[in-house]
Amino acid sequence: MDAVVKRLLREAGRTYAEEVGIPLKDQPAALFKLLVLANLLSARIGSEIAMDAARELFEAGGGTARGMARLTWQQRVDALGRGHYVRYDESTSTRLGEMADIVQDKYGGDLRRLPIEAERDTKRAAELLKEFPGIGPTGVDIFCREAQQMWPWLRPYMDAQALKGAERLGLTTDPKRLADEVPDKELARFTSALVRVARDKKLAESVLKA
Repeated sequence: MDAVVKRLLREAGRTYAEEVGIPLKDQPAALFKLLVLANLLSARIGSEIAMDAARELFEAGGGTARGMARLTWQQRVDALGRGHYVRYDESTSTRLGEMADIVQDKYGGDLRRLPIEAERDTKRAAELLKEFPGIGPTGVDIFCREAQQMWPWLRPYMDAQALKGAERLGLTTDPKRLADEVPDKELARFTSALVRVARDKKLAESVLKA
């Protein structure tokens, strides 16, 4: 493994899901929480605020599709407010409720059915994910980057942000060759670390100087 890659994983090798406390497991609750997190991180708002808002929603009972749907619109707004996700709280509350309804109605509350619906095709999966209110190209990238830990058929998932981070560190920007830098079990963490570098020049400098 390249020395820069080793330092990157040591300094920033954690997924956003893990930081929130979402286990990277192929389970209904974990996958729904990841979808919620992808929705919140998609907005033009700081990642720390988005992660805090996700924690508040899960603490309020919105950690499953059924639980999120059972929360009132105001309860979701209040949870988002406690996480300081105030700029988009009302519209996001609406979207999260609609998203939960779709997960229940189309997937029986279990997003493990999405790979089956998508026939394990990445492009088709992206189309299905965009059916959820609030999930656009950015949300698809966030979800798939981290879901590749549980769903091997998504690998390697290297989006533009990850490749930007790789370029900043002087690594290859060929997705396949870049993915080959780490074992499959580290791919989601590696990709998330690259995204962090793309967004944080000081982190990139720290990795390169170490």
